[in-house]
Amino acid sequence: MKLLRRKEGPSLDDRLTALLEAASLAEGRLPLELVAQAREVSERAGERRNLSVDHTVAALAGATGSGKSSLFNALAGRDLAAVGVTRPTTSTAQAALWDGEGAGALLTWLDVPHRHEVEAGGDLPGLVLLDLPDHDSIELTHRLEVDRLVELVDLLVWVVDPQKYADAALHERYLRPLSRHSEVMVVVLNQIDRLSATQAERCLADLRRLLEEDGLAGVPVLGASARTGKGLPELRGLLEERVSRRRSWAERLSADVSTAAARLSGAGDEAVSAGTPDGGRLTRALSEAAGVPLVVDAVAKAHTHRAVAATGWPMTRWMRRFRPDPLRRLGIGSGARGEIVGRTSVPQPSAVQKARMETAIRDVGEAAARDLPEPWATAVRHAARSHDDDLAGALDRVVATKSVGAARRPRWWAVIGGLQWMVFAAMVLGAVWLSVLFVLTYLRLPDPPLPTVVEVPWPTVLLIGGAVAGVLIALLSRIAAWAGGRRRARKVAKALREGVGEVGDRLVLGPVSEELDRYRSFTEALGVARS
Repeated sequence: MKLLRRKEGPSLDDRLTALLEAASLAEGRLPLELVAQAREVSERAGERRNLSVDHTVAALAGATGSGKSSLFNALAGRDLAAVGVTRPTTSTAQAALWDGEGAGALLTWLDVPHRHEVEAGGDLPGLVLLDLPDHDSIELTHRLEVDRLVELVDLLVWVVDPQKYADAALHERYLRPLSRHSEVMVVVLNQIDRLSATQAERCLADLRRLLEEDGLAGVPVLGASARTGKGLPELRGLLEERVSRRRSWAERLSADVSTAAARLSGAGDEAVSAGTPDGGRLTRALSEAAGVPLVVDAVAKAHTHRAVAATGWPMTRWMRRFRPDPLRRLGIGSGARGEIVGRTSVPQPSAVQKARMETAIRDVGEAAARDLPEPWATAVRHAARSHDDDLAGALDRVVATKSVGAARRPRWWAVIGGLQWMVFAAMVLGAVWLSVLFVLTYLRLPDPPLPTVVEVPWPTVLLIGGAVAGVLIALLSRIAAWAGGRRRARKVAKALREGVGEVGDRLVLGPVSEELDRYRSFTEALGVARS
């Protein structure tokens, strides 16, 4: 069945959907009672709109002695309700039906067992008029029955008398909380026959003033007398007009949605005016806590250390094995191919580094929650710290994965290493050659032909040249390794900062942004629900 639409703004269907969405978004943020009330309104609206919309349920509600039962009988044209003066006589609600065919399911939903078919046709076809128990009854069950039905009926007709129309219980418990239901409310000052014309006008004016203070300005206020029939035609005409429009049920549901949305918005639904979290400061603090400066320094030193071991003078490079590798000391690149095996051995952050990290995370939450209403601000601050337990492991994985490249050996190391062995072989060859010549000379044997290079014998060239070339190559390689280490350290530092920034985005800034998006969606849904 298609719902009636307002002239402007979203349909009732859209508003109910938005209210339910707002309640879902507010779950865990706002008090459970408010969320439950909003869900209850959505469920109740769904049930009511699936029942007969050709019937309008109007309820006569009032205090003991207000004469609502007398008014009920007068409107029905017959004595259906017992009439009392000072004690409650209506214990359960009863219904008078004008053309009640098809209203059975509706009355079953309302749980009204006493039903009276009053008139077929007539001027009020489709009206279901309820006579409720007294809202100030000494019987708790009576008051609970009133509270239940006041939340369900389509049209509320409050019957008051000249003595108790200003009763605080009526205004504070019922009228004021229903301030958004003015379109589905009528107030009848009964027993007006007991007043003079002047007194009646004064009472009606004062009643209108009280209703205005309750937020119900514009609610129809009628003077009537069930005993004399005065004012009954006007009340009957007003009921006829409301029933004929067949819109009271939708207007009631619309008012219920507005009330539930207003209660949710009481916890804050203004546009977000949050500060901008300092992501750069957070990344710096997390980098220090992850030991990034230590790792970057170790990358540069390890590069030089390994370069010397690979390209240094073969006679001395073996000594490098007795010096610790800076990266392996940190557990980085310790696998067979340079991958991480388990956790790294990067030292845990110091107390100062922990304090800086915690301060940066807290500042992110505070900046994002700035100007947000409670408890949403608390939820945002909590979101910033929601993954504290995961930070250490995530940062360690970043250090491990982003530093793997630092363990790779450049190709030129192998080339220079091979060249060093060739130079070393030439030097050894020269030394052996000279040794043979020395032995021949010592044994007084004839000297073999000896090639020269600018009058310098080749064995001497090979020996001295090999030694000088080896030392020179080692020196140049060390300079290149130093420069390469710095360059690799800069690349690793950039990669680590990006990785740490991603961790900060995922575990700190991401949850904060999600919470802010949740609040924005909440305010947008409330805006639709209140439209």
